[in-house]
Amino acid sequence: MTDAPSSATRSQPREWVDNAVRLIEADSRRSADTHLLRYPLPSAWCDGVDVALYLKDESTHITGSLKHRLARSLFLYALCNGWIGEHTTVIEASSGSTAVSEAYFAALLGVPFIAVMPSTTSASKIALIESQGGRCHFVAESSQMYAEAERLAEETGGHYLDQFTNAERATDWRGNNNIAESIFVQMGLEAHPIPEWVVVGAGTGGTSATIGRYIRYRRYPTRLCVVDPENSAFFPSYAQCRDDVVTGRSSRIEGIGRPRVEPSFLPDVVDRMLTVADAASIAASRHVSEVLGRRVGPSTGTNLWGAFYLLAEMVAEGRSGSVVTLIADSGDRYADTYFSDEWLDNAGLDPSTAAGVLAEFERSGRWP
Repeated sequence: MTDAPSSATRSQPREWVDNAVRLIEADSRRSADTHLLRYPLPSAWCDGVDVALYLKDESTHITGSLKHRLARSLFLYALCNGWIGEHTTVIEASSGSTAVSEAYFAALLGVPFIAVMPSTTSASKIALIESQGGRCHFVAESSQMYAEAERLAEETGGHYLDQFTNAERATDWRGNNNIAESIFVQMGLEAHPIPEWVVVGAGTGGTSATIGRYIRYRRYPTRLCVVDPENSAFFPSYAQCRDDVVTGRSSRIEGIGRPRVEPSFLPDVVDRMLTVADAASIAASRHVSEVLGRRVGPSTGTNLWGAFYLLAEMVAEGRSGSVVTLIADSGDRYADTYFSDEWLDNAGLDPSTAAGVLAEFERSGRWP
């Protein structure tokens, strides 16, 4: 008589996982897509040159930022890999928009969520995360966040989402309504449907990786420009062809820039990088907020500074075409920081000179 084969199982119960994926997909369908806005450029200085600027407005996601897409992808990635189950505690190293969005999806699935962050995190950020059902766990220094998130995951038997490692691999870069496909579909009936440039910042590097891969996959001539703030390791890493650059300082522009090169940043899909001074990012954020009649965040200012610069290049060279960039989040989250003159004074940031550059660009189409 033959003995029965040994049997074991370790995967999450399929019924719960199937329903969790359904809940996330249903949420995606209910929220449809974000708008692509045409930015009102002055026509007087475009004599013989037809240029257009478009803003993909990611602030309209239910959790208010571009990171909603990332959080959705990270949860689906973890669920389909069998890493999250009905009783799994989900953990992330983040004090910003990613944690807000991840807390939302954790609440949707009914699982606990912990965001690991520095003890200096502002009360307004903590409140945003807690408003979505998340719990905040504090460390003394920002450099301790990653190790502490891993420790908590091990201690609780939970799962560390690890946005900085998994951002580039969690999103289907070939399509499936990712941000790149959405941009090109929405551009389809415009005068210049294939952009000359797409301009984005890098925090995890996931957005630039998705867009850069998609451009190559579809064989578009569009070029990808990544804009980088002060104190970030991405630009020197790109310029020096090194992945071991460490600045030792955090970016002052929330959501983008990192003191180290994150695993999800893929420099080989980036066609060009530009550095943007922090004061310039803030000046552009305030300038665009006045033009649009609503506040946009500081990383959007970084994006727009780079987009304006590239448009000025196109005008100077007599090249018609379009440029697309992102509204990453609303400026209302930063009313007591980047939109506060007192806060800027205390931070030693003066956007007045950069504001003059933007005024000249609006007047003449030239970059002083």
